[in-house]
Amino acid sequence: MRTLGGIMHVREAAAGLAFAGVLLAGCSSTGSSNASPSTSSKSTSSVGAASAEKADELTAQQAVAALGESIPELKLVQVYTAANDPNHLLGRPGGYTSKAAFSDSRVSSADVEGLDKDAIERGGSVEVFKTQEEAQSRANYIETIAKSMPSATEYHYIADGILVRVSRVLTPTQAKEYEAGATRL
Repeated sequence: MRTLGGIMHVREAAAGLAFAGVLLAGCSSTGSSNASPSTSSKSTSSVGAASAEKADELTAQQAVAALGESIPELKLVQVYTAANDPNHLLGRPGGYTSKAAFSDSRVSSADVEGLDKDAIERGGSVEVFKTQEEAQSRANYIETIAKSMPSATEYHYIADGILVRVSRVLTPTQAKEYEAGATRL
């Protein structure tokens, strides 16, 4: 894998549009900020050294707020609980410790018509894991699922156990803002 400024980029295909309400909430794939999200080249995004302490200290809601400090188009949409987590991973073994969804006002409503308010395509989500390895494992899982449904992609950035998933609808230049924000988490 190649690194860029301490960030590993992983590109993965997202779940098919037919499964947008179910799979894209939990099984989307990544894209790199330096290539079109519709291409199939892989690039996972890891930011910084593995630090379980930092991931344990920062919640997904706090990470979204931190991203919003440099991305004014971002708006927190949903903070998940174990009861409403669409992936049933919150608090479970190997799952994330917190999850939050956000929207990005640069995403056209026409591009996301009919999707749930917390769909990845509307902006993205943040999933916080105990370790960098668990976040990477989740990104790898999403990539595996997406290989059979390459009709959609998303960008992934991993920072100290925090997986930032960004809408494929955003341009690579816009996604780079999330990459830069992830380096500051």
